[in-house]
Amino acid sequence: MSPSSPPPSVAAAPTSAAECSGARRRPRSFRAPLRAGALALALALGLTACGTDTEDKAGDQPRTRVFKADNGEIEIPADPQRVVATGYAVPALIGADAALVGISTWKRGLDLMTEKDLARYEKVPKVAGETAAETNYEAIAKARPDLIVIGVPTPVLADIDVKRLESVAPVVAIGPTQPDAWRTLSRRQSDAAGRLDHFEEAKEAYEKRAGELREKYAKALDGREFGHVGAYSEAGKGTFQREFSRSWGTNIAEDIGVTYYGEVKKKTGGSGDVSENPSIEQLPESLGEADVITYTVQPDGEPGAAVQYVLDSPLWKELPAVRDGLTVPLRYTEAATYPSALRTLDALDKALQPLLDR
Repeated sequence: MSPSSPPPSVAAAPTSAAECSGARRRPRSFRAPLRAGALALALALGLTACGTDTEDKAGDQPRTRVFKADNGEIEIPADPQRVVATGYAVPALIGADAALVGISTWKRGLDLMTEKDLARYEKVPKVAGETAAETNYEAIAKARPDLIVIGVPTPVLADIDVKRLESVAPVVAIGPTQPDAWRTLSRRQSDAAGRLDHFEEAKEAYEKRAGELREKYAKALDGREFGHVGAYSEAGKGTFQREFSRSWGTNIAEDIGVTYYGEVKKKTGGSGDVSENPSIEQLPESLGEADVITYTVQPDGEPGAAVQYVLDSPLWKELPAVRDGLTVPLRYTEAATYPSALRTLDALDKALQPLLDR
């Protein structure tokens, strides 16, 4: 897994939208889910509408609505009842209590799930693996979804036979950009699945907890500049990962008042705008001005190989923050939903405790 792109999973390729009455784009047609025997993935009857939604015969609640996704304006059910989710959409829609009938595996986030969410993850049928190549199209069709939410980076979208997926149900692609974009990403995914109310509840709980910690650590953090060593580099290859503001290991800490100084020397887009991989010889130049250094560790508290490589370097031991004993290991830095980010906040609280006495 490269630092510039999270692990791929099921994806959908973007296509252009047709014009409706020469005035606006026509949303991708809503397609009814296949019946149980239709595993050949034949095209279902499509209904195309112009406008925000399509009302039922009684004129009460809309049956469909137009949703703006990464792959265009898509006509989707107003209240999806059978949802398939992949990639980053998996933890978001489990946490939002969406009506899931199939998901891709999401091994990287299992340690961040609550007991309730983990139990649901285990229960929902797996219709794809960690990569796009592990997509089981027949399993997706057999699940009879009325909506498919694809949560992978844009470069991965071309790795999936989207037409096969679109023959089953409307496909909305809502993938990550920068590491801290999980906030807006999970909101859009929850919205597509008709679960914004659950999302807002989780967001409120997170913001309340973050506010408490911001107040608790205000004096301890005041005037201190932090640097962060990330886990996305190849151990022993002569480089390390420096993460700046809004990166994986920094963005949640910033919500409680931690300040990360500096910026990448050359922005390359996505996570390349907020992290870089300089040579290990540049460790003093990169982190020499940090008052405190945080570094990513695994859920069990142990550094991964890439971070351990940095910690074992003689140059690390000579950094002012290291000599002063001001290094802080951070767990759960890959949170991608508000419920999982609550665990990150709890881990931050424990990790930063020693600063209260310094």
